[in-house]
Amino acid sequence: MKTLRRKPKRSLRTILIVWSLLFSVVPLAFVTLYSMKKYERAIDHELTQRLKGNAREVEIMLNDYRTSLQQRRERYLRDPSLTYHLSMGDGNTVRNVASTWIRSDDTSSLTFFNREGRMLASVFKDNKGNVRSFMPGQDAVFLSAKYMAEVKEKDEVGVAEYSDDHKLNLIVISRVNNGSGRLIGYMEQVIDLNQAYLTKIKNRLKLELILFKDNGDMVAASHADFYLYKKDFFKNYFHPQKDLFFDLNVRSAPYGFLVYPLDWGISKFYVALGASKSESAAVLRNVNIAFMTVVGAVVMLLILTILVTSSWVLKPLYDLVDALQSFESQEQAVTIPVKNDTEIGLLTESFNEMSKKIWTARSDLRKKITELESANRELKETQTKLVHSAKMVSLGQLVAGVAHELNNPIGFIYSNMTYLRDYSDKLIKLVESAEKDVTKLPALKEEYEFDYIVKDMPKLISSCQDGARRTRDIVLGLRNFSRLEEAKLQEIDLHQSLDTTLNLLQGEIKGRLEIHRQYEPTPHIHCYASQINQVFMNILSNAVQAIEGTGHIWISTLPLKDYKPNKDSKLNKSGWVQISIQDSGKGMSAETIDKIFDPFFTTKGVGQGTGLGLSISYGIVQNHGGEVQVRSEVGVGTEFIVILPIFPPVQEKNTQLLS
Repeated sequence: MKTLRRKPKRSLRTILIVWSLLFSVVPLAFVTLYSMKKYERAIDHELTQRLKGNAREVEIMLNDYRTSLQQRRERYLRDPSLTYHLSMGDGNTVRNVASTWIRSDDTSSLTFFNREGRMLASVFKDNKGNVRSFMPGQDAVFLSAKYMAEVKEKDEVGVAEYSDDHKLNLIVISRVNNGSGRLIGYMEQVIDLNQAYLTKIKNRLKLELILFKDNGDMVAASHADFYLYKKDFFKNYFHPQKDLFFDLNVRSAPYGFLVYPLDWGISKFYVALGASKSESAAVLRNVNIAFMTVVGAVVMLLILTILVTSSWVLKPLYDLVDALQSFESQEQAVTIPVKNDTEIGLLTESFNEMSKKIWTARSDLRKKITELESANRELKETQTKLVHSAKMVSLGQLVAGVAHELNNPIGFIYSNMTYLRDYSDKLIKLVESAEKDVTKLPALKEEYEFDYIVKDMPKLISSCQDGARRTRDIVLGLRNFSRLEEAKLQEIDLHQSLDTTLNLLQGEIKGRLEIHRQYEPTPHIHCYASQINQVFMNILSNAVQAIEGTGHIWISTLPLKDYKPNKDSKLNKSGWVQISIQDSGKGMSAETIDKIFDPFFTTKGVGQGTGLGLSISYGIVQNHGGEVQVRSEVGVGTEFIVILPIFPPVQEKNTQLLS
């Protein structure tokens, strides 16, 4: 490839300077006062144009705010929890969800209404930035019928409202549809434009700003002195029918203000931007002094430069333009001849080299586009397969979880039925013996352990009833799988829950395992009882199954006061409760302990476990604000330590615990 010249043989700039100097000795004939006046007006015009540019920048900021609100709205409405609770009129849950959102963005207020326009909940930031909420009581609050009609036609409407505390509220009201496109409510997003906002723009643009209503009343300003003027002071300057530029002194400093109209949906308001004219006035004085000596020479040099460059520059440039215009229609590289040795010649050579490179790159690009189209088709096919696989995995998780939850209650019901059948057979024989020969009845009662049967049979029946009730609850929970659980936090006795779980497992424990209880006085805890009982059932079931033959299980409870789950968490003043369940089973290795809470990990044989029990239990304890610890040694046994707060975290009561 030929090396391009980096410097011209002859300098075009030198030629222009020489010719300019030759003709610059002829001064300008005269410069009138009219020319200086025109220059003064040009400075004012430049200031006006700059303020218009700044005004358009403010307008772009507002449009960005509108776009940001729309993007957040689309993100909010993609949350199925919001659409579900909004359609159900659940204001408490909607308020909790909105409180989480408003903390992470600059929205001032979020308000939700049902399909009739009645307010369900509103969350907002106060003057200190703290998130607060409002829920109407008996006195209902309704969305304006006018705004509801606008939203039904346009899906959203923008409104500007004014408050007495020098604040402009920019509001976007949107309709909320469910998945089928049916209207389920309305959402109102608000951003406040107050003095702090105007001060921020002032520091950024180095301008003073004033916000006006459409009737000329001042709403807010970036400078405190503007609030000292009379209410109707600015109406003398305010003519929204035309572009208005007026002068105003701010603490003896001259300022030029431009009034610019702004739209926010169906509302209209105005902003006045003011720039200091002190520097412009000083520049104007200096320009007037130098104007007589400079303007003539500059204008003449410009005229001569244009005449010279028309032959030296424009003709080669026209050739370059023609070549560029024909570039798209050519199937090969376009080149033009080099006619001189100046910068224009160097530019021509650079264009020819660029044309060759572009033609080569275009050929390569066509090949790459073909390859990308082929890769895109393969990617779409792979994506379709992955989506199908993900659906099948989700279905498998659901089936495995339900099977695991039903296995425990059905298992101990089935185990208890063996003893119930044996007891019923013995009782039938006792009745038959009493009918035939009463004298043999005492001996048979002693032989069949009648007293033990009378004592144990009610327990077995109660245990079967509890198992059936648990199975029924699981089936009802599966039926209600598509909506949140409506259970409430309850105060339970952990000792009673542990004993109830042991009774349910009595069929597997009796005659084989010895239970050692060490219950310290512990306070009742607030939790979802069925979920905590599920944790105890999974851990105790694993302990029973880990012991081959006879063995021991130790259960202890202990109150904790100053416990902290980790160094970053806050101290729970209400206290904690620790539950320890230890068995004398086979124990686990360190590698197994690291995986026991992973979904679908199991050490049992095929068909004996899904690997979901401990994963589910871990999630329940975490959602209650507690934690699970495991200690194990191969050949010695395993200990599970469950630590629960007496009161779960407030922010999780209505979200995570119910999910």
